[in-house]
Amino acid sequence: MTGQIARHGSGGPYEASIGYSRVVVANGFAMTAGCTATVDGKVVHLGNPGAQAGVAIANALAALERVGVAAERVVQSRLYITDRSHSDAVGKAHGAAFGGVRPATTMIVAAGLIDPDMLVEVELVAAV
Repeated sequence: MTGQIARHGSGGPYEASIGYSRVVVANGFAMTAGCTATVDGKVVHLGNPGAQAGVAIANALAALERVGVAAERVVQSRLYITDRSHSDAVGKAHGAAFGGVRPATTMIVAAGLIDPDMLVEVELVAAV
């Protein structure tokens, strides 16, 4: 049996060309696509993984909020970083956002992201 699936875009620069939704709500969960420190189509905080993580997390939380899901409902986060040395700064940004929520979290070192200026990408899953 399949439940209802709702797909929501944000108008981001890659959604149409790649063919994805910013948030998909299905089977009691809301899942974000990977969010980065992209603001108005430009990567911000070049070279600063902690600041980029803060913006990426804020972007992901804003996407969830647009579909009526609060940060307290986040049950899982995935953090993709481009260098192992970024883990402390990114971890601190995650802790600042989710210290009281404490979702199940994974941090993965990736070879690179779609734009070389991007140092961090974040995905969130929340219970609705």
